[in-house]
Amino acid sequence: MRMSLRLILSLVLTVTLISVLFALYQVRADTHNRRSDLEKRAQILAESLQETVEPLWMKGARGSLRRIVERFGNRERLDGVAIYDVQSRPIWVTASLATRLGTEPPPLDRSVFAGSGWSHFFGSGQTAAHVYAVPIRVDGSVVGALAVFHDASYIEAQNTKLWRDTFMHILMQMLLIVAITVLVVRWSVELPIARLAQWLHDLRAGTAASNPDLPNEQVFRPLAHEATHLAKSLQVARASAEEEARLRETADSLWTAERLRVYQQVALEGSRLFVVSNREPLMHVQRGGSIEAVSPASGLVTAMEPILRACAGTWIAHGAGNADRQTVDGHDRLGVPSDAPEYTLRRVWLTPRQEERYYYGFANEGIWPLCHIAHTRPVFRAEDWEAYRDVNLKFAEAVLEEMADVEHPTVLVQDYHFALLPRLIKQRRPDARVTIFWHIPWPNPEAFGICPWRRELLEGLLGADLIGFHVQSHCNNFLETIDRTLESRIEWERFAVMKGGHVTSVRPFPISVDFKESRPRDSHGYLSVRSERAGIATGFDCQADYLGIGVDRLDYTKGIPERFRGIERFLEKHPSYEGRFTHIQIGAPSRTHIHRYQDLIADVEAEAERINQRFQTRQWKPIVFLKEHHNHDQIEPYYRIADVCLVTSLHDGMNLVAKEFVATRSDEEGVLILSLFAGASLELEDALIVNPYDTDQVADAIHYALEMDPHEKRERMRRMRRVVRHYNIYRWAANLIGAASEVRLDPIQRAKTSTQSDAPTTARASF
Repeated sequence: MRMSLRLILSLVLTVTLISVLFALYQVRADTHNRRSDLEKRAQILAESLQETVEPLWMKGARGSLRRIVERFGNRERLDGVAIYDVQSRPIWVTASLATRLGTEPPPLDRSVFAGSGWSHFFGSGQTAAHVYAVPIRVDGSVVGALAVFHDASYIEAQNTKLWRDTFMHILMQMLLIVAITVLVVRWSVELPIARLAQWLHDLRAGTAASNPDLPNEQVFRPLAHEATHLAKSLQVARASAEEEARLRETADSLWTAERLRVYQQVALEGSRLFVVSNREPLMHVQRGGSIEAVSPASGLVTAMEPILRACAGTWIAHGAGNADRQTVDGHDRLGVPSDAPEYTLRRVWLTPRQEERYYYGFANEGIWPLCHIAHTRPVFRAEDWEAYRDVNLKFAEAVLEEMADVEHPTVLVQDYHFALLPRLIKQRRPDARVTIFWHIPWPNPEAFGICPWRRELLEGLLGADLIGFHVQSHCNNFLETIDRTLESRIEWERFAVMKGGHVTSVRPFPISVDFKESRPRDSHGYLSVRSERAGIATGFDCQADYLGIGVDRLDYTKGIPERFRGIERFLEKHPSYEGRFTHIQIGAPSRTHIHRYQDLIADVEAEAERINQRFQTRQWKPIVFLKEHHNHDQIEPYYRIADVCLVTSLHDGMNLVAKEFVATRSDEEGVLILSLFAGASLELEDALIVNPYDTDQVADAIHYALEMDPHEKRERMRRMRRVVRHYNIYRWAANLIGAASEVRLDPIQRAKTSTQSDAPTTARASF
């Protein structure tokens, strides 16, 4: 109410002031115009009388002169006419003039007798008057003057009327303004705020709609934005509380984001956490005239963010977005999320040459094919190795700078891009607990021996206190590689390596996905899936009774050509499925700077085209190849509608596509065909495990999946979902952070740290 009153008063005062100023200007202008008009009329009348009076004056016809003057004195708004002698004394005055003025006419200005006209406004009693005088000439000499008097009171009367009308208009405007303002405030302010307040009330009561009608006006957007964030936080907190209560009720040990938050606070005992990865959790890109924040779809981000948010940690990553530099502060940091920061993102900048040599060169043309037994020869160049070492040094300097004032920090290094980083950090900060998780397979010692810098890589890794792999076999391969390459002591009983007085533990941590609880679909849900399937098939102009799905980054380790040949063999062996089965392959282009990946894309496209040309009809084709990036929300509908999901990796550390497919199938439908060379095959035993190189086995698995008894299908999916639900991404993170927190720092290491506290925190290579 007070806001409405203030708004009304301010509008009333503003409009009144403007109206008064406008009326004042109009009154002055009208007064000037009317006076000018009166002066012109008086001048015309006086000059016409002058032409009549002068001849009569010269003849001495005084009687005719009086009659003429009296006759002109009866005109509208004319007070009268007077004739003056040269001494400015009235000689003849019309009767009307004497009556109206009440006194004799005023004397004239001497300028009239000098031969010029004279105009003058004056007051006469309670009225206003105007006089215009002209000289009377006889034989060229001024002998007198003729003065015409007009009533000027009508000008003041018009001004008074204008002021009265103006104030009436102001009064009417005030009433309209008050009425309109009350309505506008009511509709545009009070009602939106009331809706927002009601929504917050319902939210607090747990009855709020999921898509509220929040005010969208520009002035309310900041409030609606904050209210939405508050609502999301409240919903998350309520969901977490309900989930925790349910878990306590059922004595379930399921890991959730909230449980992970609490656990890591206890496990780290207040220690600051630092995560290092090549990919950043949030990148900024310039699109059009604005900067957009993009969160990559990544299991790593899903796993690490809850921990970082809980302990206000720091994430150190390569700033790859084209607008990343515009969003950091003077120390290359920014808070994440931007509206309510919970952890810090520190960006490290690389030159184009460093990115080309370190990332595309040594990491992805060297280490990647070296660790994946997929028949692609690794390429090692001295200049790539130098860039890899330089980038690891640069990241080490950034990490040491970030944790300069932190006691006993915990560092989680991610993946094969930073094999040298653990030792570089440990050399300068022995008190730090350093863990590295290797997301890709580790090959056997003979294969790893190809690398010219194998000793340097292994020594860099052994700087860590803990090394994590997906599966036990990778741990075994790593320890055997150490045993054959470096002089060290392997403790097979507890899977640890002792070298130079430092102990490194090696353990498996199978990564997983975020398993979101959802209710099984009822008959209506089933019909919606069928409708969704029909819509997707129609969009590709391809009608099919059964659908397969494959989701992969376009990489030679994923076995996509082998998968296509398995589909071809399936159609050869079971021609009844021609026109009825279509496989949708989503392939995200990756590392296209590398020639081998360019060739792979061409091979995949050619193989799909060849098979389609062989089998397709006007309304059907066996393979739909989508060569583009899809986020998780775009991929999920394909998971839901697929009868079979094919994951045929030739060599894979884990492959989360298999677990994503299982987590999505709340209807407990669908069959997973999984390569035995993917780490996920060790956990998802109810998938149809195949050798992707065995084309007939892949074909038979597709046929078995489509013909599988519905009861068996549901039982298999139910058991796999139980595994993924129990061993979700939060359990993986908890196991990793728990193992890192168990690292015991040697007293000698603590002493070294205290003596080095004043030393510069610049990493030095010892390779």
